Amino acid sequence: MKKTRVSQILGIEYPILQGGMLWLADAGLAAAVSNAGGLGVISPMAGMEAHGEPVNNLKDQIEKAKGLTKKPFGVNIPLDLRDSGLLMDLILTQKVQVVVTAAGDPRLYTELLQSQETKVLHVLSSVRHAKAAESAGVDAIIVEGVEAAARNGFDELPLFSLIPQVVDAVGIPVIAAGGIVDSRGVVAAMALGAEGVQLGTRFVVVKESIASQKYKDAIIAAKDTDTVITCRQLIPSRSLKTTEFTQALLALEEGGATADELRDFIGHAASRTGGLEGDLENGEAYCGSSAGLIHEILGAGEVVRRLVNGCREVIDSLA
Repeated sequence: MKKTRVSQILGIEYPILQGGMLWLADAGLAAAVSNAGGLGVISPMAGMEAHGEPVNNLKDQIEKAKGLTKKPFGVNIPLDLRDSGLLMDLILTQKVQVVVTAAGDPRLYTELLQSQETKVLHVLSSVRHAKAAESAGVDAIIVEGVEAAARNGFDELPLFSLIPQVVDAVGIPVIAAGGIVDSRGVVAAMALGAEGVQLGTRFVVVKESIASQKYKDAIIAAKDTDTVITCRQLIPSRSLKTTEFTQALLALEEGGATADELRDFIGHAASRTGGLEGDLENGEAYCGSSAGLIHEILGAGEVVRRLVNGCREVIDSLA
């Protein structure tokens, strides 16, 4: 796999990023990905109790990651989190090398973070937002297609039509996300102009992941038609449709439930209940649309190695 601007900016061997899954992206997972040459990313809420303290949790996770790897790693900060400002203060104190922002205005913290030599990536899902992020001065953007697990853009644009349009619209590096689980997806994304990839669901189903075994097994069992987008009245989200929770949510939507009724049903930490606790009757099971390509639980480093080695095989098959 060739070096790209993403590799150079982030100081990593391979332009492969692990998604900062809200309750699941802890220090152990991030360090395993970083040690394999990619960029591991920590979530402030990884592994904590539903009403825990994200700032204290993140401090613990960063310190653990520093003890597990000497390579760069990042932190994912959704800008709509109540404590986003306090989390940014902690990141600056801890001298985290990379911050991934999402769900908000990239202008909020980009200049401050970069003044302390922290690289800033912003997640988005449209050309309009890509241009805005570039204007805000971010170092690179993560372009997420509707194939991605969890939150999606309201326009629900497929990744492979979105990548070249964004690449043509901006000059900063583009990282592709959504539905990529193997080297075929990596090569396809880079052929369309991406200079890196981010994988979420694939890194849920690894040995180092703190996701529940029941959740991992449900992803492995999924076939091509087993994910669905719900909650378009709130924020479109992609989950496994085979769970009791999602079936109940779909029934509410089909019955004409209001946004408030859906919000009440989902509650505060549904994705923690499903993903971390394995309660798929009462909790959300976020899952990308390419789950049908995931057949086994590997080590995170092995996932990275297969992505890298497989790229050459895919490229050679096209010659």
